[in-house]
This record gives sequence, structure tokens and C-alpha cells, in this order.
Amino acid sequence: MSTRYDTIVRGGTVVSHAGRAQTDIAIHEGRFAAIGDLSTASAGEVIDATGLHVLPGVIDTQVHFREPGLEWKEDLETGSRAAALGGVVCVFEMPNTNPATTTPDLFADKVKRGHHRMHTDFAFYAGATKENIHLLREMELMAGCCGVKVFMGASTGDLLVDTDEGVAAVLSVIERRAAFHSEDEFRLADRRILARHGDWTSHIEVRDAIAAMQSTERLIRLAKAAGKRIHVLHISTAEEIGFLKNHKDIASVEVTPQHLTLEAPDCYERLGAYAQMNPPVRTAEHRAGLWHGVDQGIVDILGSDHAPHTREEKSKPYPASPSGMPGVQTLVPLMLDHVNKGRLTLERFVDLTSHGPQRVFGLANKGRIAAGYDADLTLVDMNATRVIDESWLASRCGWSPFTGETVTGWPMATIVRGKVVMREDELVTPSVGEPARFVETLGAV
Repeated sequence: MSTRYDTIVRGGTVVSHAGRAQTDIAIHEGRFAAIGDLSTASAGEVIDATGLHVLPGVIDTQVHFREPGLEWKEDLETGSRAAALGGVVCVFEMPNTNPATTTPDLFADKVKRGHHRMHTDFAFYAGATKENIHLLREMELMAGCCGVKVFMGASTGDLLVDTDEGVAAVLSVIERRAAFHSEDEFRLADRRILARHGDWTSHIEVRDAIAAMQSTERLIRLAKAAGKRIHVLHISTAEEIGFLKNHKDIASVEVTPQHLTLEAPDCYERLGAYAQMNPPVRTAEHRAGLWHGVDQGIVDILGSDHAPHTREEKSKPYPASPSGMPGVQTLVPLMLDHVNKGRLTLERFVDLTSHGPQRVFGLANKGRIAAGYDADLTLVDMNATRVIDESWLASRCGWSPFTGETVTGWPMATIVRGKVVMREDELVTPSVGEPARFVETLGAV
């Protein structure tokens, strides 16, 4: 008698920790049940993956979905819709909402808002302030928390911990890996006078490479003194890559597709405010340095830093225009295009978007194609050439800096815990999102 499963993904090229193989994957009760030749097995649903590459589900560990309080830009439903359409199975969402996610009650409210309303699985960061140090350990132990987020620069509201004393106080009370926006707020404040009205090329002068490097050096010194693990978000300079390679014992590293793809001053001349983010997209020298970090294994994670603003907001002249751009839906196609152009292997892409998040943040049962793990998959067609068109974008902001770009490599299906959420650019299953689980907080409720 043949074995029967809920779902079999048949005939695709599976890319996993074991390498590449044309093989089958069986799913039962939301988990991977078997991997191999399943030609004699049966299932309630058989997904023909012939001609496709079957990847561990892509995890985006840095998004801003703007809820609560800023829903005119985005909300948890629309942001996760964009994620699922882009081949992403799980997102980690940031605390700079209104109100900011700085108390246990506010954190629990976010989890409640996301449950079975988001189209992907999710986790949230707890936001650190100078006033909530006493709450951070409680928050980082809550179900659905991926860790504490610290803004050393470029914060909103009271989400700014800019002094060495403040950062040291945060590190003294937490036990899990904290994520940092690393720009030196004091240098940024001194250089704001360098902003030229309506000239976005001055963005990299206001927020120069020294501001990033100074902050990251301070951060490493403080983390080493505290004996704590840190995750440095959206690295933008070649110097930081060179520095961080010597501190991998405590520091994990993220880069974004935007910093790997765009280049100053061209992007500012073409796109104006639509290329404005913090830290800035920099010159070709720095972009090359980031790719060196990818090539050398210094970079651990690719995160989109999806941070949407409306066209109306972006229409303001620099420096009144807000920083941030959408990216969760374009992460996979942009990076698959880089794979096709030979900038990285598909295996390295998997490491940066699945294995890396699992390894760095200690995700439980996610990030690998392995028996017993959550059945999260991203199915991609490496030969599909598409244009990134506004009609495909699901973010409430309705735009992308990559609109009109032609890419080769496209997400064809998103499977979250065994449920096909997206198939061929359409959502096909009602929202299924649940909080991601972490090894360090398995007892959290």
C-alpha cells in the first residue's frame, strides 16, 4: 500500500542544505514529512514543480508594515499580501509604529492584529527606548518576539538610544540577539546643514559613510564589553564590511537588495525621493564592498527594509521627503536576477534568506527543507523574464524604485506551513499567518 500525504511537491529541483536534487517533497499536517522519490506515494494535492526550483521559504527579517497608526502607508494585511506575492513566507516587523511597540501590552496587541489576518507567518521586534529598559527582558520572552530593535540614529518618536550609556543599558538587560540601526546620531545632527533643498544627491553627504562606521565601531565595543550578541541591520559601507569580518563572534550582518542593486549618484538623479532611505544608497565603491561581503560569507542575511511612504509624502523636496522604500515584494525577483547574472549562487541566496535567518535568530522549525520542519516553500522559475509592473505591486503605497525593471527569475508559488498561499501571482488561500516560534522562547504563550 502506498503512503498517503496531504501534499506532494513533485519533480522540482530542490535547493537545500543538502545541495541540489530533482526530487519530491511530501507534506503532512503542515510539516515536511519525506524528501526523495515519492513516485509510489499519493496525496490529497499534488503540485507539479517540473521546471521550477524549490527553495526553503524565503524569510524577510526586516519590514515596516506601519500598523498601528500609520495605515495610510501600509498595514499588516497589505504588507503581508505583498510579501506572499513576492515569495516570502515569514516576516519580522519593526516597532516604529504609532504608538511604537515599546510595552508588553502594545506588543501583544500587534500579535493579535496579525494572527490569521496576515498572509505570511510573522514575528515582531520590541522597540527599545531610554525609558523602557525595565520592560525589554519581559518583551523579548513573549511569543512572537524576534528580539529587541535599537535605533542608534534615524529614529521616530522616542525610539532613539543614541548614547553609549543607553546602548549599554539595553545590552545589560537582554539575553537574545538585538538588532541595531547603526548610524551615529550626533554626527548626523551636525551634518544636517549640508542638506541641499531639492537635491537628493546631498543625502549621502548628510548621512555619510563615517556616520555609519563610527556608530558600528561604538556598537561592537559596547557589545563586546557586555558579552552580548548583536545583529547590524542594512550595512551600507565597504568599511563596515571590512571591520565586521573581524567581529563575527558576536555580530551578524544584514544587507538589502536596494544597497546591492542601486548606485549613487545615478539613483538620486533618476528617482529623487524614491531612492531615499536610511542609511543611504551609496556609490559604486560601497556597493562593491557589500558584494564582497556577500562573496566572502561576511553577510548573514538579506532583509528588504520594506518601509513604504505615499507618493504625496515622497513628493516633498529634500530634505522634507521621508526616507524609506517598499521592498518585500521585490526582494526575490531582484536577487534571482542577480543569481542569473552570476553575482551569487542560488545556494547562497537560500543561505541568506532561509538558513541565515534560522541560524541568526534561532527560529524553531523554520528555514530548512528537512523532515519535521514547517512546510514553508518558495517555488521559483529561474527562466521567467518579467517586468516589475505597478499592477503587480500589492503594497498600499503603490510604487517601487524598481518599477519598469526587467528581471529574470520569478516567484511562482508561496507555501506557508503546507498551505499554498500564492500561485502564479495570485493569492489563493485566506490569510493563515501565525507567530513564528524561536528556540529561546519555546515556552512563551
